Amino acid sequence: MAIFSILASVPTIFVSIVASLLFQYGVEFWFSDRARSMLENASAVAVGSFDDLKYRVGENADKMALDIAVELIQTPIDAPIFSRFFAFQTQQRELSEAALLRETPSGEFQTLAILNPYEALIEQQISREAIRKIKAGETKAIVEDAGGRVRALIRLPQSPDLYLYVARVVDPVLFERRTRAESVLADYKTLTERSRALQLQFNVALLLLSLLIVGLAVWAALVIADRLVRPVGDLVKAAREVADGDLGTRVPTPRADDEIGTLATAFNRMTDRLQEQTNALVDANAESESRRALIEAVMSGVTAGVLSIDAERRIRLINSSAMALLQPGDAPVGKLLAEVAPELDAVLGGETREDIVQLTSGGEARTLAVKITRDEAGQVLTFDDITQQLLDQRRAAWSDVARRIAHEIKNPLTPIQLAAERLQRRYGKKIEGDDGTFAKLTDTIVRQVGDLRRMVDEFSSFARMPKPIFREESIIDVARQTLFLHEVAKPEIQFRFDAPDGLPPLVCDRRQLGQALTNLVKNAVEAIEAREGGDPGEISMEVREAADAQLIIEITDNG
Repeated sequence: MAIFSILASVPTIFVSIVASLLFQYGVEFWFSDRARSMLENASAVAVGSFDDLKYRVGENADKMALDIAVELIQTPIDAPIFSRFFAFQTQQRELSEAALLRETPSGEFQTLAILNPYEALIEQQISREAIRKIKAGETKAIVEDAGGRVRALIRLPQSPDLYLYVARVVDPVLFERRTRAESVLADYKTLTERSRALQLQFNVALLLLSLLIVGLAVWAALVIADRLVRPVGDLVKAAREVADGDLGTRVPTPRADDEIGTLATAFNRMTDRLQEQTNALVDANAESESRRALIEAVMSGVTAGVLSIDAERRIRLINSSAMALLQPGDAPVGKLLAEVAPELDAVLGGETREDIVQLTSGGEARTLAVKITRDEAGQVLTFDDITQQLLDQRRAAWSDVARRIAHEIKNPLTPIQLAAERLQRRYGKKIEGDDGTFAKLTDTIVRQVGDLRRMVDEFSSFARMPKPIFREESIIDVARQTLFLHEVAKPEIQFRFDAPDGLPPLVCDRRQLGQALTNLVKNAVEAIEAREGGDPGEISMEVREAADAQLIIEITDNG
């Protein structure tokens, strides 16, 4: 763009310089000394001719005034001979009109003699300025030119109130030449004084015109360049938009069948193909993501743990149940199964499809029932935690045994107790000299039978443990109620309870949880009572919240 501007401006500047020089030379020629001398000489000729005429009119006026003054001494002014003399003087001196005037005391003029072929009022031709000059002491004739005449006014010698007015009509051509010469000379002097300013104005105008021409040339070049470069700019802009991910961008195809049109058509075809391929990839990805989401949703809803591993026994997929059972840590996907659960990895070594696996997870021993499904891409392990199920089975077996034992033990206890009470009533007063030994023995039998009965009842209660009823309970209320029962029964022991505020409710069976806490506190009381020493007993119960939404109830004593 800068190069084009320079190339466009050089010819214009050259033409401007040449035009400025030509104008400068022309101005110098027209305002040279030679031209000025010619004008001044022409003006001097015209003005000199007119001045000579004025001089001759003045001289004739002076001479005529002397002649009239001499004639008036000899001839009265009203004599006919004076009139002929006055006319002769006027004609001889080549005057067009003449008048002899007397000034009255009132300042008005009275015509005494006149020669006026033009019938103009002589009194109106006399200027007050001329009268003023004569009265001021000027004796020479006052010559003026006005109205196409050269006129003169002079006072007659020895006659202060007599004035001679003469005039000569000037040829209009001569008068016009003098006026034109003076005007031309004045204009020339004015132009000479303004020549520098005119040169500066011309140069400034020429410079502005040159700049205008350069500007128009640059503008036209920009318009033409824009028409040529705009398609390329559109292609560059579209390419950037495509690079930014906007595959719907298209460029307008020029009507001209040239290289730019071919390039624009190829670009549009390329973006069409890219958009089609991208849409196909997006659809395939969406379908794959939908399938993956469906599989994850199905697996997350399955209570059993599911592990998918590849041929190298690396974990490809794991559901939430498997994460909860195995607790493998962060990001198990991609790791070897032997690193996450070596017990399950050992099962894959054989050909079995089902097995029972013992492993430790989260510090607890778990028993898992594992099923294995094999294919070419890898294997899928499905496993359930049957630890609680085994415990329930054992508990059910123990419950059945406990019921049978309790039944067998409880049957003979009632006859034994009744027999001991009957012996005490019947023979207690008849035996003498035994020092109460018989009564103590029967009491011991009755008491032990009662203890055995209570033990059998508790054993039977264990065997018939009712189904727990779970509901939201306040662990603080349950714990305080447990401590309150023992505080009333054992006032000599100091009980302390510590729990933070705002603990969430606990879903539990209130009766069984209270019974468990009662047994623990009871054990602490019995430990304090069985110790040796005189220190006061102290039992504390602390309830605190642990990680993983767990509550810890800790009971300590100094027994």
